[in-house]
Amino acid sequence: MKKIVKNISQILTGAGAAICLWTGKAISVYAEEAPKTSVEEGAEAARASGMPAELIGDNGVFGRITNVILLIVGIVSVIMLIYGGLRYILSGGDSKKVTDAKNTILYAIIGLIISLLAYAIVNFVLTSVVGVNYIQGA
Repeated sequence: MKKIVKNISQILTGAGAAICLWTGKAISVYAEEAPKTSVEEGAEAARASGMPAELIGDNGVFGRITNVILLIVGIVSVIMLIYGGLRYILSGGDSKKVTDAKNTILYAIIGLIISLLAYAIVNFVLTSVVGVNYIQGA
């Protein structure tokens, strides 16, 4: 029974993938009066106004996603640093609470350093591979 369910789920997954791949072409055919013939033209027809057209570029999707993720990680690290400081202040001399607060501060600083290094590494790799600075404003 499990094998049958597995086979059916694989067939449905494959069919779903095929439908997703051909959706752009179908949209391009019905989007305008003149039918489009390529997947790229279908994707262009499906793209809403204001969406970036390139994956990697000055306003590319990759740069935007990287900026948002690094911003979230940085904000969480700073919040945890403040939280650890408050825990340290409010520990009242209890050695377990002091140790927990120090660990929170240590891990928050490590997270902040990792997010800064991730920004630098991604920016370096994209700059050296493509030759343009893609991550801006983070």
